[in-house]
Amino acid sequence: MSRSISLSLRARERIFVNGAVLKVDRKVSLELLNDATFLLEAHVLQEEQATSPVRRLYFIAQAILIDPANAGDARAAYDLFELPLVRARPAQAILSGLEAARDFLNAGKTFDALRILRGLFAVEAAALSEPSNEDAVRVA
Repeated sequence: MSRSISLSLRARERIFVNGAVLKVDRKVSLELLNDATFLLEAHVLQEEQATSPVRRLYFIAQAILIDPANAGDARAAYDLFELPLVRARPAQAILSGLEAARDFLNAGKTFDALRILRGLFAVEAAALSEPSNEDAVRVA
């Protein structure tokens, strides 16, 4: 069953819909009346912004959505990059989020996977800024 989604775009904003890039010249409201894969420009991560493991996963996952013709290659890259990250045993919140994102990708719900990964950005930043136990031992 399809659902409609209402979107509001600002002048010169872009949206990626089913692999096509649309740019509006003025403020506009759109209503998607059937199922479509889309990504708002504000949620697009540029390659130079992919500065951490979770952000790199997000960057790869967004390629699945933005470039459907190469989604298979992007998904293979995602799996290759995710495996060592999971094996590195990150914080439980990150591990749980990665599992949820993987489940969404497996179900073909890339937008939901991106939402989960975007939510992990702050968690990862906090985890990376905390000193490890090893560092605490050295200080003591």
